[in-house]
Amino acid sequence: MTETDLLNTSDQTGLRVIPREAHGISRKQMSHNALRVLYRLREAGFAGYLVGGAVRDLLVGGAPKDFDVATDATPEQVKSLFRNCRLIGRRFRLAHVVFGREIIEVATFRANGGDDAEGDRKVHEDGRLLRDNIYGSIEDDAVRRDFTVNALYYAIEDFSVRDYVGGYEDVQARVLRLIGDPDARYREDPVRMLRAARLAAKLGFTIEPATAEPIPRLAPLLADAAPARLFEETLKLFLSGHAVASFEGLERHGLLDVLLP
Repeated sequence: MTETDLLNTSDQTGLRVIPREAHGISRKQMSHNALRVLYRLREAGFAGYLVGGAVRDLLVGGAPKDFDVATDATPEQVKSLFRNCRLIGRRFRLAHVVFGREIIEVATFRANGGDDAEGDRKVHEDGRLLRDNIYGSIEDDAVRRDFTVNALYYAIEDFSVRDYVGGYEDVQARVLRLIGDPDARYREDPVRMLRAARLAAKLGFTIEPATAEPIPRLAPLLADAAPARLFEETLKLFLSGHAVASFEGLERHGLLDVLLP
């Protein structure tokens, strides 16, 4: 089987499986504690994947600072497996498994909701997401993440990367692309506009046109974002080693005057 064949392994759900031979990520590059969490979930009969920024950063040759896990176990089920676990959050219910100074964040697969969904979801009249604790499948979870490059899942059972939304190609092309309608996704969570500027600066990625276009127009929505979240994102923008590129990105996309009036 050629590398092209390997890269095109997919099924009817839209899942594309990139095997170990093609993506090059090694468990040696991962947090030992994150692997402990993944294997413990699997031993207990749950699905568990390394997800998001860690997978993205490993694919571009970076060294992730945080290792997050996604699972079909509910937060309460995760807590029952780990004595060193605490549950946090109202807007997003999460499990934090604590290993000394390292915290492995474990999130249950989330969905957009339905009559038979487990959990609760509340949306403000202006489109902002106030609570998002509807649980679903890994396919549901992938399509409701923000950017395609953050919707990649590393599976320990076969060391593959699972891609449901074209994120692997976008990582290779160094492109930042929102999943779904950009206007709606920014209205759900205006802080995503800052995240787009920050990730583009951090990774040296280009924000694709449809993802970039609404930002100057919707930038005033940041005025309604929680101050704590704006503060946290501002720290990441300017204290993570890419301050100049972040500043230029904020200015280029019309965010600077809103964030720092």
